Amino acid sequence: MKKLLITTDCFLPRWDGVARFLSELLPSLKNHFDVTVIAPKFQGKFQKIHGVKIIRMPLMRLRFGDIYFSWFNFKEVRKHAEKADIIFNQTIGPIGISSILAASKLKKPVISYVHSIEWELTAKAMKRFKNEIWHAVRWMARKLYNKCSLLILPSKIVEDILTENKITAKKKVVKLGINTDKFNPPVSKALAKKKLKINPEKIIIGFSGRIGREKDIPTLVNAFRKLEKKNKNVQLLIVGEGIDEQLKGENIILPGSVNNVNDYLKAMDIFVLPSLTETSSLATMEAMATGLPVIVTPVGSIPEYVVHNKNGLVFSRGDVSALYRYLKRLVHDETLRAKLGNEARKTIIKDHKWSETAKEIINVMKNF
Repeated sequence: MKKLLITTDCFLPRWDGVARFLSELLPSLKNHFDVTVIAPKFQGKFQKIHGVKIIRMPLMRLRFGDIYFSWFNFKEVRKHAEKADIIFNQTIGPIGISSILAASKLKKPVISYVHSIEWELTAKAMKRFKNEIWHAVRWMARKLYNKCSLLILPSKIVEDILTENKITAKKKVVKLGINTDKFNPPVSKALAKKKLKINPEKIIIGFSGRIGREKDIPTLVNAFRKLEKKNKNVQLLIVGEGIDEQLKGENIILPGSVNNVNDYLKAMDIFVLPSLTETSSLATMEAMATGLPVIVTPVGSIPEYVVHNKNGLVFSRGDVSALYRYLKRLVHDETLRAKLGNEARKTIIKDHKWSETAKEIINVMKNF
Protein backbone atom coordinates (compact mmCIF):
# COMPACT_ATOMS: atom_id res chain seq x y z
CA MET A 1 0.00 0.00 0.00
CA LYS A 2 1.45 3.38 -1.02
CA LYS A 3 2.30 5.87 1.69
CA LEU A 4 0.37 9.12 1.29
CA LEU A 5 1.35 12.29 3.16
CA ILE A 6 -1.39 14.95 3.34
CA THR A 7 -0.17 18.43 4.24
CA THR A 8 -2.55 21.23 5.18
CA ASP A 9 -2.63 24.52 7.09
CA CYS A 10 -6.39 24.09 7.68
CA PHE A 11 -7.78 21.09 9.53
CA LEU A 12 -10.05 19.88 12.30
CA PRO A 13 -11.18 20.95 14.83
CA ARG A 14 -11.23 24.23 12.87
CA TRP A 15 -14.23 23.66 10.61
CA ASP A 16 -13.62 25.47 7.34
CA GLY A 17 -14.01 24.34 3.72
CA VAL A 18 -10.62 22.61 3.56
CA ALA A 19 -11.22 20.78 6.85
CA ARG A 20 -14.67 19.61 5.73
CA PHE A 21 -13.25 18.50 2.36
CA LEU A 22 -10.59 16.40 4.11
CA SER A 23 -13.04 15.02 6.67
CA GLU A 24 -15.14 13.64 3.79
CA LEU A 25 -12.14 12.41 1.75
CA LEU A 26 -10.04 10.72 4.45
CA PRO A 27 -12.40 7.74 5.03
CA SER A 28 -12.02 6.84 1.34
CA LEU A 29 -8.29 7.56 1.11
CA LYS A 30 -7.38 5.34 4.07
CA ASN A 31 -8.88 2.35 2.22
CA HIS A 32 -6.32 2.78 -0.56
CA PHE A 33 -3.27 4.37 1.08
CA ASP A 34 -1.28 4.39 4.29
CA VAL A 35 -2.26 7.96 5.28
CA THR A 36 -0.39 10.50 7.43
CA VAL A 37 -1.66 14.07 7.88
CA ILE A 38 0.47 17.03 8.98
CA ALA A 39 -1.74 19.88 10.20
CA PRO A 40 -1.75 22.75 12.74
CA LYS A 41 -2.70 22.05 16.34
CA PHE A 42 -5.85 24.16 16.45
CA GLN A 43 -7.64 24.56 19.75
CA GLY A 44 -10.76 22.57 20.44
CA LYS A 45 -11.88 18.98 20.78
CA PHE A 46 -10.26 16.80 18.14
CA GLN A 47 -11.70 13.39 17.37
CA LYS A 48 -9.09 10.96 16.07
CA ILE A 49 -9.68 9.40 12.66
CA HIS A 50 -9.25 5.63 12.84
CA GLY A 51 -6.55 4.41 10.47
CA VAL A 52 -5.04 7.85 9.88
CA LYS A 53 -1.88 9.11 11.59
CA ILE A 54 -2.15 12.82 12.52
CA ILE A 55 0.91 14.97 13.24
CA ARG A 56 -0.08 18.32 14.73
CA MET A 57 2.23 21.34 14.58
CA PRO A 58 2.18 24.08 17.26
CA LEU A 59 0.57 27.40 16.35
CA MET A 60 2.07 30.87 16.12
CA ARG A 61 0.48 33.41 18.44
CA LEU A 62 0.01 35.87 15.59
CA ARG A 63 -3.23 35.92 13.60
CA PHE A 64 -3.35 36.74 9.88
CA GLY A 65 -6.87 37.93 9.13
CA ASP A 66 -8.96 35.23 10.80
CA ILE A 67 -6.33 32.50 10.45
CA TYR A 68 -3.68 31.19 12.83
CA PHE A 69 -0.77 29.39 11.17
CA SER A 70 1.64 26.87 12.61
CA TRP A 71 5.32 27.67 12.89
CA PHE A 72 7.55 26.76 9.95
CA ASN A 73 9.21 23.40 10.59
CA PHE A 74 10.76 22.37 7.31
CA LYS A 75 12.91 19.69 8.96
CA GLU A 76 9.87 17.90 10.45
CA VAL A 77 7.87 18.08 7.22
CA ARG A 78 10.83 16.84 5.16
CA LYS A 79 11.30 13.90 7.55
CA HIS A 80 7.80 12.66 6.80
CA ALA A 81 8.02 13.53 3.11
CA GLU A 82 11.07 11.25 2.85
CA LYS A 83 8.92 8.30 3.97
CA ALA A 84 6.03 9.08 1.63
CA ASP A 85 5.41 7.88 -1.89
CA ILE A 86 3.06 10.79 -2.70
CA ILE A 87 2.47 14.18 -1.06
CA PHE A 88 -1.08 15.56 -1.32
CA ASN A 89 -1.00 19.24 -0.35
CA GLN A 90 -4.02 21.47 0.41
CA THR A 91 -2.65 24.95 1.16
CA ILE A 92 0.36 27.24 0.81
CA GLY A 93 0.79 28.29 4.43
CA PRO A 94 3.87 27.23 6.45
CA ILE A 95 3.05 23.50 6.24
CA GLY A 96 2.08 23.57 2.58
CA ILE A 97 5.12 25.62 1.57
CA SER A 98 7.40 23.25 3.46
CA SER A 99 5.85 20.18 1.85
CA ILE A 100 6.14 21.50 -1.72
CA LEU A 101 9.77 22.53 -1.19
CA ALA A 102 10.62 19.23 0.51
CA ALA A 103 8.98 17.20 -2.25
CA SER A 104 10.84 19.21 -4.88
CA LYS A 105 14.21 18.61 -3.19
CA LEU A 106 13.46 14.91 -2.68
CA LYS A 107 12.05 14.56 -6.21
CA LYS A 108 8.84 13.11 -4.79
CA PRO A 109 5.51 13.61 -6.59
CA VAL A 110 3.45 16.39 -5.00
CA ILE A 111 -0.18 16.98 -5.93
CA SER A 112 -1.84 20.18 -4.72
CA TYR A 113 -5.59 20.64 -4.51
CA VAL A 114 -6.27 24.33 -5.13
CA HIS A 115 -9.03 25.31 -2.71
CA SER A 116 -8.70 29.07 -3.24
CA ILE A 117 -7.09 31.72 -5.40
CA GLU A 118 -4.52 32.43 -2.71
CA TRP A 119 -3.59 35.99 -3.69
CA GLU A 120 -7.23 37.10 -3.88
CA LEU A 121 -8.14 35.39 -0.62
CA THR A 122 -5.16 36.76 1.31
CA ALA A 123 -5.49 40.34 0.02
CA LYS A 124 -9.21 40.51 0.81
CA ALA A 125 -8.68 38.92 4.23
CA MET A 126 -6.25 41.63 5.39
CA LYS A 127 -6.99 45.15 6.62
CA ARG A 128 -3.95 46.92 5.16
CA PHE A 129 -1.43 46.73 2.30
CA LYS A 130 -3.91 44.80 0.15
CA ASN A 131 -2.23 45.60 -3.16
CA GLU A 132 1.25 44.71 -1.92
CA ILE A 133 -0.03 41.47 -0.39
CA TRP A 134 -1.88 40.57 -3.60
CA HIS A 135 1.30 40.83 -5.69
CA ALA A 136 3.54 39.12 -3.12
CA VAL A 137 1.22 36.14 -2.61
CA ARG A 138 0.63 35.75 -6.36
CA TRP A 139 4.39 35.64 -6.92
CA MET A 140 4.81 33.06 -4.15
CA ALA A 141 1.87 30.94 -5.36
CA ARG A 142 3.25 30.93 -8.90
CA LYS A 143 6.69 29.76 -7.70
CA LEU A 144 5.25 27.04 -5.45
CA TYR A 145 2.52 25.70 -7.72
CA ASN A 146 4.97 25.47 -10.62
CA LYS A 147 7.03 23.05 -8.50
CA CYS A 148 4.06 20.68 -8.18
CA SER A 149 3.68 17.49 -10.22
CA LEU A 150 -0.04 18.17 -10.64
CA LEU A 151 -2.66 20.70 -9.57
CA ILE A 152 -6.20 19.42 -8.96
CA LEU A 153 -8.76 22.17 -9.52
CA PRO A 154 -12.49 22.30 -8.71
CA SER A 155 -13.49 23.98 -11.99
CA LYS A 156 -12.40 25.11 -15.46
CA ILE A 157 -12.75 28.73 -14.27
CA VAL A 158 -10.07 28.18 -11.62
CA GLU A 159 -7.87 26.41 -14.19
CA ASP A 160 -8.13 29.41 -16.51
CA ILE A 161 -7.29 31.87 -13.72
CA LEU A 162 -4.13 29.96 -12.80
CA THR A 163 -3.07 29.67 -16.44
CA GLU A 164 -3.62 33.40 -17.00
CA ASN A 165 -1.35 34.06 -14.02
CA LYS A 166 1.53 32.04 -15.52
CA ILE A 167 1.05 28.92 -13.42
CA THR A 168 2.17 26.32 -15.92
CA ALA A 169 2.13 23.11 -13.85
CA LYS A 170 0.04 20.23 -15.17
CA LYS A 171 -3.61 20.64 -14.21
CA LYS A 172 -6.67 18.43 -13.84
CA VAL A 173 -10.23 19.53 -13.07
CA VAL A 174 -12.09 17.40 -10.52
CA LYS A 175 -15.45 18.95 -9.70
CA LEU A 176 -16.20 19.32 -6.02
CA GLY A 177 -19.03 17.10 -4.86
CA ILE A 178 -21.35 16.82 -1.86
CA ASN A 179 -22.54 13.83 0.12
CA THR A 180 -26.27 14.23 -0.56
CA ASP A 181 -27.16 11.41 1.85
CA LYS A 182 -25.63 13.45 4.67
CA PHE A 183 -26.77 16.86 3.42
CA ASN A 184 -30.47 16.52 2.69
CA PRO A 185 -33.71 18.40 3.43
CA PRO A 186 -35.24 18.04 6.91
CA VAL A 187 -38.32 15.93 7.45
CA SER A 188 -39.74 18.92 9.35
CA LYS A 189 -38.30 22.44 9.26
CA ALA A 190 -40.06 23.25 12.54
CA LEU A 191 -38.51 20.26 14.31
CA ALA A 192 -35.08 21.13 12.89
CA LYS A 193 -35.40 24.60 14.44
CA LYS A 194 -36.69 23.28 17.76
CA LYS A 195 -33.74 20.89 17.96
CA LEU A 196 -31.45 23.94 18.02
CA LYS A 197 -33.79 25.89 20.32
CA ILE A 198 -34.73 28.30 17.53
CA ASN A 199 -38.28 29.67 17.39
CA PRO A 200 -40.01 27.66 14.61
CA GLU A 201 -42.18 30.69 13.79
CA LYS A 202 -39.13 32.67 12.68
CA ILE A 203 -37.82 32.72 9.10
CA ILE A 204 -34.11 31.97 9.39
CA ILE A 205 -31.64 33.61 7.03
CA GLY A 206 -28.32 31.83 7.30
CA PHE A 207 -24.64 31.66 6.46
CA SER A 208 -22.11 28.94 7.27
CA GLY A 209 -18.37 28.97 6.84
CA ARG A 210 -15.21 30.66 7.96
CA ILE A 211 -15.93 34.25 9.02
CA GLY A 212 -13.14 36.15 7.28
CA ARG A 213 -13.12 39.63 5.76
CA GLU A 214 -13.31 38.14 2.27
CA LYS A 215 -16.70 36.61 3.18
CA ASP A 216 -18.10 40.18 3.46
CA ILE A 217 -20.44 39.39 6.33
CA PRO A 218 -21.15 43.14 6.89
CA THR A 219 -23.07 43.21 3.58
CA LEU A 220 -25.28 40.38 4.85
CA VAL A 221 -25.76 42.02 8.26
CA ASN A 222 -26.63 45.40 6.70
CA ALA A 223 -29.17 43.85 4.33
CA PHE A 224 -30.66 41.89 7.22
CA ARG A 225 -31.01 45.06 9.33
CA LYS A 226 -32.96 46.75 6.53
CA LEU A 227 -35.19 43.70 6.22
CA GLU A 228 -35.69 43.42 9.96
CA LYS A 229 -37.20 46.90 10.20
CA LYS A 230 -40.33 45.77 8.33
CA ASN A 231 -40.22 42.02 9.01
CA LYS A 232 -40.11 41.19 12.71
CA ASN A 233 -40.35 37.45 12.12
CA VAL A 234 -36.80 37.06 10.72
CA GLN A 235 -33.55 36.06 12.39
CA LEU A 236 -29.98 35.81 11.14
CA LEU A 237 -28.03 32.60 11.84
CA ILE A 238 -24.27 32.79 11.23
CA VAL A 239 -22.47 29.48 11.74
CA GLY A 240 -18.68 29.56 11.98
CA GLU A 241 -15.83 31.34 13.65
CA GLY A 242 -13.36 34.04 12.70
CA ILE A 243 -13.37 37.81 12.97
CA ASP A 244 -15.93 38.83 15.59
CA GLU A 245 -15.69 42.54 14.76
CA GLN A 246 -17.94 41.93 11.74
CA LEU A 247 -20.85 40.79 13.90
CA LYS A 248 -22.60 43.40 15.99
CA GLY A 249 -26.15 43.93 17.21
CA GLU A 250 -29.07 41.86 18.41
CA ASN A 251 -31.21 39.19 16.79
CA ILE A 252 -28.20 37.36 15.32
CA ILE A 253 -27.67 33.73 16.37
CA LEU A 254 -23.98 32.86 16.68
CA PRO A 255 -23.34 29.21 17.56
CA GLY A 256 -19.65 29.52 16.64
CA SER A 257 -17.73 26.66 15.07
CA VAL A 258 -19.78 23.45 14.93
CA ASN A 259 -19.10 19.95 13.65
CA ASN A 260 -22.75 19.28 12.79
CA VAL A 261 -23.27 22.07 10.26
CA ASN A 262 -25.97 20.07 8.46
CA ASP A 263 -28.25 20.39 11.52
CA TYR A 264 -27.97 24.18 11.23
CA LEU A 265 -28.54 24.15 7.47
CA LYS A 266 -31.74 22.16 8.04
CA ALA A 267 -32.97 24.92 10.37
CA MET A 268 -32.39 27.67 7.78
CA ASP A 269 -35.02 28.93 5.33
CA ILE A 270 -32.65 30.96 3.12
CA PHE A 271 -28.87 30.67 2.66
CA VAL A 272 -26.69 33.67 1.72
CA LEU A 273 -23.11 33.68 0.46
CA PRO A 274 -21.96 37.33 0.19
CA SER A 275 -18.30 36.46 -0.55
CA LEU A 276 -15.86 38.70 -2.39
CA THR A 277 -13.82 35.70 -3.56
CA GLU A 278 -14.32 31.90 -3.71
CA THR A 279 -13.24 28.99 -5.85
CA SER A 280 -16.31 26.74 -5.74
CA SER A 281 -17.85 27.33 -2.26
CA LEU A 282 -18.43 24.03 -0.50
CA ALA A 283 -20.78 25.82 1.93
CA THR A 284 -23.10 26.90 -0.89
CA MET A 285 -23.20 23.39 -2.33
CA GLU A 286 -24.00 21.94 1.08
CA ALA A 287 -26.87 24.43 1.45
CA MET A 288 -28.18 23.54 -2.01
CA ALA A 289 -27.99 19.82 -1.22
CA THR A 290 -30.08 20.54 1.90
CA GLY A 291 -32.76 22.01 -0.38
CA LEU A 292 -32.21 25.65 0.54
CA PRO A 293 -32.81 28.59 -1.79
CA VAL A 294 -29.44 30.36 -2.07
CA ILE A 295 -28.55 34.00 -2.68
CA VAL A 296 -24.93 34.26 -3.83
CA THR A 297 -22.33 36.49 -5.42
CA PRO A 298 -21.03 35.40 -8.87
CA VAL A 299 -17.50 34.59 -7.71
CA GLY A 300 -15.23 31.68 -8.63
CA SER A 301 -17.08 28.77 -10.25
CA ILE A 302 -20.43 29.60 -8.62
CA PRO A 303 -21.91 30.80 -11.97
CA GLU A 304 -21.30 27.28 -13.30
CA TYR A 305 -23.89 25.80 -10.95
CA VAL A 306 -26.11 28.63 -9.65
CA VAL A 307 -28.42 29.95 -12.37
CA HIS A 308 -30.25 33.15 -11.45
CA ASN A 309 -34.01 32.65 -10.95
CA LYS A 310 -33.71 28.91 -11.66
CA ASN A 311 -31.95 27.33 -8.68
CA GLY A 312 -30.87 30.45 -6.78
CA LEU A 313 -30.51 34.22 -6.91
CA VAL A 314 -27.33 36.14 -7.76
CA PHE A 315 -26.34 39.66 -6.65
CA SER A 316 -23.25 41.80 -7.19
CA ARG A 317 -20.53 41.82 -4.53
CA GLY A 318 -21.18 44.37 -1.80
CA ASP A 319 -24.62 45.38 -3.12
CA VAL A 320 -26.64 45.68 0.09
CA SER A 321 -29.74 47.00 -1.71
CA ALA A 322 -29.89 44.08 -4.15
CA LEU A 323 -29.40 41.53 -1.37
CA TYR A 324 -32.13 43.23 0.68
CA ARG A 325 -34.55 43.04 -2.29
CA TYR A 326 -33.88 39.34 -2.81
CA LEU A 327 -34.21 38.56 0.88
CA LYS A 328 -37.50 40.45 1.02
CA ARG A 329 -38.74 38.58 -2.05
CA LEU A 330 -37.95 35.16 -0.58
CA VAL A 331 -39.20 35.96 2.91
CA HIS A 332 -42.62 36.85 1.46
CA ASP A 333 -42.80 34.00 -1.08
CA GLU A 334 -42.70 30.52 0.46
CA THR A 335 -43.56 28.93 -2.91
CA LEU A 336 -40.51 30.51 -4.54
CA ARG A 337 -38.32 29.37 -1.66
CA ALA A 338 -39.49 25.80 -2.19
CA LYS A 339 -39.07 25.97 -5.97
CA LEU A 340 -35.52 27.32 -5.86
CA GLY A 341 -34.56 24.93 -3.06
CA ASN A 342 -35.85 21.88 -4.96
CA GLU A 343 -33.99 22.91 -8.10
CA ALA A 344 -30.84 23.57 -6.06
CA ARG A 345 -30.83 20.03 -4.66
CA LYS A 346 -31.47 18.54 -8.12
CA THR A 347 -28.40 20.42 -9.43
CA ILE A 348 -26.12 18.97 -6.74
CA ILE A 349 -27.48 15.43 -7.13
CA LYS A 350 -27.04 15.56 -10.91
CA ASP A 351 -23.68 17.31 -11.30
CA HIS A 352 -21.83 17.26 -7.96
CA LYS A 353 -21.76 13.76 -6.47
CA TRP A 354 -19.21 13.31 -3.68
CA SER A 355 -18.63 9.68 -4.69
CA GLU A 356 -17.40 10.85 -8.10
CA THR A 357 -15.09 13.45 -6.54
CA ALA A 358 -13.49 10.90 -4.22
CA LYS A 359 -13.17 8.30 -6.96
CA GLU A 360 -11.41 10.70 -9.34
CA ILE A 361 -8.96 11.97 -6.70
CA ILE A 362 -8.07 8.41 -5.63
CA ASN A 363 -7.55 7.34 -9.26
CA VAL A 364 -5.27 10.33 -9.90
CA MET A 365 -3.06 9.46 -6.94
CA LYS A 366 -3.00 5.74 -7.70
CA ASN A 367 -1.52 6.54 -11.10
CA PHE A 368 1.45 8.46 -9.64
